[in-house]
Amino acid sequence: MSLSVRRSVVNERHVLSVEGSLDLATLPRFGDALARLLTESHASVCVVDLDGAATVDDAAFGLLLGAAGRARNEGGDLAVVCTDARLCRRLADTGFDRAVRVVSSISAA
Repeated sequence: MSLSVRRSVVNERHVLSVEGSLDLATLPRFGDALARLLTESHASVCVVDLDGAATVDDAAFGLLLGAAGRARNEGGDLAVVCTDARLCRRLADTGFDRAVRVVSSISAA
């Protein structure tokens, strides 16, 4: 499956919306988009909207964890939007939600 990423600004939050699969084949594109988001956000809150993601593998979670650390080091923050119950359970089971803020909407970030 392919990956589509779209950047926007919503309520002064820099948002990266994902559609498709976040897997080994699409990680380079996702990583580049995530790096640009952080670089261009100028230490503000960044949001990654996973509601359009069909699959998210562990390597993508690793990229998100690294991005959250980078954002905090630069005086900003990163939040992940997730409303899919199955994916939210996975984020909780792995402890991801203790390291990165998981919210139900962009406005909640």
